[in-house]
Amino acid sequence: MEHHSSLKAIQAGVIEGKISLKDLVSKYLDRIEEYKHLNAFIEVFGDEALERAEEIQSKIIDGKAGRLGGLVIGIKDLICYRNHRVSAGSKILEDYVSVFSATVVERLLSEDAIIIGRLNCDEFAMGGSNENSFFGPVRNYADNNRVSGGSSGGSAVAVQAGLCMAALGTDTGGSVRQPASFCGVVGLKPTYGRVSRHGIVAYASSFDQVGPLTTSVEDAALILEVIAGHDEYDSTASTLPVPPYSEQLSFTGKKRIAFLPETLNSEALDPEVKSLMEATIKQLKEEGHTVEPISFPYLDYVVPTYYILTMAESSSNLARYDGVHYGYRSPNATDLETTYKKSRSEGFGAEVKRRIMLGTFVLSAGYYDAYYAKAQRVRRLIREKTDEILKDHDFILLPTSPGPAFGLGEKTDDPVVMYLADIFTVQASLAGIPAISLPLGNNSDGLPLGVQLIGRRFGEAELLAFSKYVSDVTLVS
Repeated sequence: MEHHSSLKAIQAGVIEGKISLKDLVSKYLDRIEEYKHLNAFIEVFGDEALERAEEIQSKIIDGKAGRLGGLVIGIKDLICYRNHRVSAGSKILEDYVSVFSATVVERLLSEDAIIIGRLNCDEFAMGGSNENSFFGPVRNYADNNRVSGGSSGGSAVAVQAGLCMAALGTDTGGSVRQPASFCGVVGLKPTYGRVSRHGIVAYASSFDQVGPLTTSVEDAALILEVIAGHDEYDSTASTLPVPPYSEQLSFTGKKRIAFLPETLNSEALDPEVKSLMEATIKQLKEEGHTVEPISFPYLDYVVPTYYILTMAESSSNLARYDGVHYGYRSPNATDLETTYKKSRSEGFGAEVKRRIMLGTFVLSAGYYDAYYAKAQRVRRLIREKTDEILKDHDFILLPTSPGPAFGLGEKTDDPVVMYLADIFTVQASLAGIPAISLPLGNNSDGLPLGVQLIGRRFGEAELLAFSKYVSDVTLVS
């Protein structure tokens, strides 16, 4: 299948008569079928996408198409789309059909994107490998015996394998950035509140953010420009105006960049990831930027703080799935009590049940102050220290993940080992600030490696412009 570098290239091809959107969608559908063993898609909207392609083809030719005219995009199975199923990768919502569309979906459609299907993910976004899905694991396109990353693994692999042009994922503690790193694509987590959460199945409400996965920074900027902004249905959505990100990608001048020596000296860091980081730092210095080590003393606390808080929030958010209101109801139930117990125990997977139980524990009367309240105080310290670093520096540079994609089943026996894979992504999530993973190289086995940049709160324009510069100028192979 011919590779198209960006949405602009496709739109130009349509206008010039060189590209048929219907043919393009057909090729994506054929490729989805060819690579169905990757398990990236839970459901494909084939006929619907073909019909929409014909409609949008005419709009592009007539000069009436929206900003995303012709963008073939997949959406994570946490994002509601009216009259379509959304299951959050869970048995408990296996056949649920949404009665409304998420704000991000409405904004995609209003700008003439073509939604081609819903993408596999860890159940309720709880996981870092996409092995927790009720629909089975997603396999990495670069090596089918390795994980895709999670929880937006289906979204990352769909872009990596050329099954669609772009995808939406959700990032709670790294669930866009980590799979982007494992799959060699661009993954952006916006500032908390930059994108509406209305219509997103909740995991941890003070962390969740929708973000794009793409092959280029340009497309990520354009998608964010469309989906960002105030929403009356989400009280946490910022009222700040949305900059024209896609028009502000030119970069000039020199930047001050901090890197955290604790990340480079971490025992968990793969030697080839460390080499990539050191090579990136060296190249940025040669380009005239100031890149200096700034200590971050809370690195050992970010993972436990993150998991205490998110598990507590998940315990609250997932209480609604009870076998009574909607979703899976156990056929083995005999009364109200067994309806609750059996529906939840049979409908949820092991990881989701683990997090609900731990979250309920840290919120309980005897342990609230010792765990949840203390974690909130540590979160504030992490945020303040991160903001302090960003007062004197434009960006923070750090690895996205400690290593490349690991083998399927390699870490499933020890949840703590799996949780520690988030060590470099949760800082930005705890601080509520934007971060992006850039595919800057591969290891000696040809597996993708990502480097992460963290920016200032609502500083996506500057972060995207510098990310494009880094991708274009300092690509390390």
